Amino acid sequence: MSSESADEPGWDVSPEDEIAPVVEATGRQIRLWREAAGMRVVEFGRAIGYGEDLVRKVERGARIPRADFLDRADDALNAGGRLRAFKEDMEKARYPKKVRELKMLEERAVELVAYCDHNIHGLLQTEDYARSLFEMRQPAYSRDEVERAVLGRMARRSVFDRDPAPSLVFVQEEVTLRRPLGGRMILRRQLERLLEVGQLRNVTIQVMPTDREEHAGMQGETQVLKFEDGTAVGRSEGAFNGRPVTEPRQLRILELRHGMIRAQALGPRESEALIERVLGET
Repeated sequence: MSSESADEPGWDVSPEDEIAPVVEATGRQIRLWREAAGMRVVEFGRAIGYGEDLVRKVERGARIPRADFLDRADDALNAGGRLRAFKEDMEKARYPKKVRELKMLEERAVELVAYCDHNIHGLLQTEDYARSLFEMRQPAYSRDEVERAVLGRMARRSVFDRDPAPSLVFVQEEVTLRRPLGGRMILRRQLERLLEVGQLRNVTIQVMPTDREEHAGMQGETQVLKFEDGTAVGRSEGAFNGRPVTEPRQLRILELRHGMIRAQALGPRESEALIERVLGET
């Protein structure tokens, strides 16, 4: 790998992020091992195939090192796995702060219910669909920001691999199945993904038809996550100023709203048939 290709994308660290001290500690350890080996920065960078500027940024905690960087550094400095040991922490640090927080909640949840009206729910998205969404953001994301956001969104899909599996219920507006975000081939693969995930026994996907005359979800997207200890957290665009809520009274309102939305939507089998029909038309 050339130094040029190894140096990007960057994964810069935001100073106000609480993960910053962990990244700084990792960089400090790399510097200490390099100095103990008697290597100058330029020599070290050449040995691992990374540019001098990037090495300096990593060592001062301004750049999150990739797993490949840590592997090469560990070998070049004979660290005996001590630098490789930071890979898990650095992988988590790559995700934006809000994604890390959401992923932690989803990893704890025993039940998740969600209603989506603009696009496919993040947990259900394919990588290409997610990338298309981030690329069309305005003001525009940089390439770095797009890749970091996509990485974080794909990491959240680990919720489907959990054992015991959580109960996951999604209600999607019909328009989200028909809007060809990113192009028709990307939409086709996204619809195929919905059909695939919908076969999981712990996953329910329902569709809210566009022609409904009554709709309890007109105040926007709604989501509630319940945890094993009986606590929960929920959020709705049109309630409580869009803030996350945890009080039982507020949660009951969101659960009531989502229950009405589910009742008004197509059942799971009807929804699957509609998704298959839209796929055939796309």
